[in-house]
Amino acid sequence: MKIKLLFTPFLYLFIAAASYGQTTQIRGFLDVTGAYNKKATFGFGEQDLYITSAISDRISFLGETVFKYDSEAHSEFAISIERVIITYNLKDNHNLVLGKIHTPLNYWNDTYHHGRVLFPTIDRPLLFSQNIIPLHTLGAGFEGRNLGRMKFGYNLFVGNGLGSSEVEDNDRAKSVTAAVHIKPADRLRLGLSYYYDVISAGADVHGMDVDHRVNQHLISASVARFGKKFELLTEATTALNHTDTTGTKTTLAGYIYAGYKIKEKYVPYVRYDNIQYQNGEMYYNKNNKQSFVAGFRYEINYLAVVKLEYQHIDNEFGVNVDKVTAQFAIGF
Repeated sequence: MKIKLLFTPFLYLFIAAASYGQTTQIRGFLDVTGAYNKKATFGFGEQDLYITSAISDRISFLGETVFKYDSEAHSEFAISIERVIITYNLKDNHNLVLGKIHTPLNYWNDTYHHGRVLFPTIDRPLLFSQNIIPLHTLGAGFEGRNLGRMKFGYNLFVGNGLGSSEVEDNDRAKSVTAAVHIKPADRLRLGLSYYYDVISAGADVHGMDVDHRVNQHLISASVARFGKKFELLTEATTALNHTDTTGTKTTLAGYIYAGYKIKEKYVPYVRYDNIQYQNGEMYYNKNNKQSFVAGFRYEINYLAVVKLEYQHIDNEFGVNVDKVTAQFAIGF
């Protein structure tokens, strides 16, 4: 009798799992580049392992792990857990989300992960490399997609703040992200988002020690239109960083991308980036920058893309950069 009672729960779980039929998919992304900036250089980008699994009719899992070169370790590669997401479907298109996500502050960060084959350009806009927005948040929240005639979507997420580790928060404050978007027409998406966090004094953020407590507000807006021929993506972020010593300082960062498809596979494109810091900014590494990109994308298919790009960067210190980069990106 005791053996039967112990065995029954395991039998039930086995039958339940078998009746659902779990589906797990593993995909990957990889890119290699060749660049010329006073010298020719070949480089290995990121190898991205992307896993999705349907646990039940309501529970799903997404994991994303990136293997990339660690410039500080010299000739060694580092493993980075980029996303670990458990999603529970509450009702219809409303979900409870737990784990580490890409902070849904703008279209780029919410749409493109680390697979360069999906990027419209070779690399991300400057506001990412300048650490204007927090790329990831670890916490819990709610999301909704494709609601009503306007295909309304929303994200509300509470998580560990900047300066925290992957396993605990470094202070009592929590970050809050609130984002909404609509799709009023086919292939058109309009978005608006807000982010708030308190960065405590002494926190290590992006390799920089923060000397003063910072109250940060980020407001972002985006317009994305990827039509059958014309592509347009423009986004702007206003960062308001407040300290007791400097008051509130404003940073403006944005970009505009435009491309045009020729015979479906060939896409010439341009992108303009601009970042302007207010005098007295203490949280960001103040270095006003502008960038112009002109490129050509050849889409062999949806899993193989070749890009060729010229980029010119101006900064306030008069150090200009001109480089030509070619990239071959694949999905597998």
